[in-house]
Amino acid sequence: MLILLILLTALASLPPLLTAAHLWQIKEWRWDRLREHFRSEGLLRQIFGTLRPLMLVLTLPFLWLSWLSPQTWTISSLTLLTLLGLAQIILDRQPMPKWTMKSLTLTAGATALSLVTALFLLYAEHGFIALPFHPLLQPFFLVVAWIIFRPLDLFLKRRVLQRAQILREQHPDLIVIGITGSVGKTTTKELLMHILQSRGAASTPAYVNTEMGVAQWLTTTLSKPEVSGILIVEMGAYKQGEIALLCRVTKPTIGVITFIGTQHIALFGSQEKLLTTKAELFDALPGDGIAILNSDSPFADTLKAKAHCSLMTVSTGERADLCAIDIEEMPMGIHFRAGDAVFNVPLHGTHNVSNILLAVAAAESLGMKRRDIARILSDFQPPKHTFSVRAESGITLLDDTHNASAASFKAAIGWAKGQPMEEKVLLTSGLIELGESEDRTHAELGMEAAGIFDRVIFTHPRHSRSFAQGFGKPVEIVDRDVQPVHRNALLVCIGRVPEETVKRLMLGGA
Repeated sequence: MLILLILLTALASLPPLLTAAHLWQIKEWRWDRLREHFRSEGLLRQIFGTLRPLMLVLTLPFLWLSWLSPQTWTISSLTLLTLLGLAQIILDRQPMPKWTMKSLTLTAGATALSLVTALFLLYAEHGFIALPFHPLLQPFFLVVAWIIFRPLDLFLKRRVLQRAQILREQHPDLIVIGITGSVGKTTTKELLMHILQSRGAASTPAYVNTEMGVAQWLTTTLSKPEVSGILIVEMGAYKQGEIALLCRVTKPTIGVITFIGTQHIALFGSQEKLLTTKAELFDALPGDGIAILNSDSPFADTLKAKAHCSLMTVSTGERADLCAIDIEEMPMGIHFRAGDAVFNVPLHGTHNVSNILLAVAAAESLGMKRRDIARILSDFQPPKHTFSVRAESGITLLDDTHNASAASFKAAIGWAKGQPMEEKVLLTSGLIELGESEDRTHAELGMEAAGIFDRVIFTHPRHSRSFAQGFGKPVEIVDRDVQPVHRNALLVCIGRVPEETVKRLMLGGA
């Protein structure tokens, strides 16, 4: 009996633990991001779904009314939870973390804590009755494991950062271009990498923009026999000091700030702190460095004052060093003119003109000619899931699921407005980490989407109510009965939308 109860408890606890580890890994094992996510999205549904808690609630009367003995009720409840978990795994619906040394260590540590607690309950008087609720404690065990291993994690992190910094100092002639901002970092990085690839440039891979990710990439890159003379580094941050730390490690000589918005403002605490953090890139540039700024961005004047070196500004107006005029959204991408060069870039969304200009300014600062840059960009391929447009199953799909902010959300709505399709459908997860402005921002987005989209579908209900208030009519929530998108329609996907959800909605076009 003892072995059976331990086995069932372990099996029933495994799915919630894997889900919690998967979610926290997405949040880069950061407590502040996890806390904000749970504040915004709720813990119960995110980790346990609705079926597990409902199952326990429905079986409790059998114990209270003495229809089952405590032992029988405990075994039956654990068996049901185990079968539910096995069904999730068999149906490939169980979220799984990417198995790294850190995820393995924390998951193993949480499992050990879970088993010790389960054994304690078994030997406590009537403690076995609490075992069916044991799976609900898995997030707690994972947090405790994170706390236990935190000192070791910080020690290893310092070693990785120091190793990267030492290697960088061994290459004093290296040109490092740092790119930061609330939105547009990845697109600008990819544009610049495309321009400079003939000069042997290297750039941080997709989703790599934090201290550890950049430091590990930098160490690997600089350890190669032939080191590129130009490195392009995307720099992300969630609190003050993180861009400064990235700069101490990478020592950028050129700094690009794309656009300052409100993304992750809940983690920074205020707009001022967010702005100060992004400006750390300009603060770190040497006296002979080059700061490049999108002057159309809010707070541009404040950022200009942070540049203690040569400053280049770009704009879609006429008040910058590099300006774009005659901007048009064409079927194959963006058309505009900058000085004597005509640009035809296969990238959608006129908001991306600023990102193109930033990449052009950085390339020009390295001695490239504008007309040559325009020619190179004519065969640019946009990064996957970053405002990319494709036709699939008779449906036009705008895929902006890599990341989302209020600015990129509004840009997608504006782009959709100019498209000729009769039916337009918006599929979104909503925005996260907006703090107190969360409901207001979603209501504003709903107002912008009104009259443009025929249907709006949210992946979960958390932000749908605020959006619906601005939209002026109910929105749909993804479930088994949601109707697919019709052929010849436009489907706009914004935010962290699961790929299987997109595919399910596109079945109507097949």
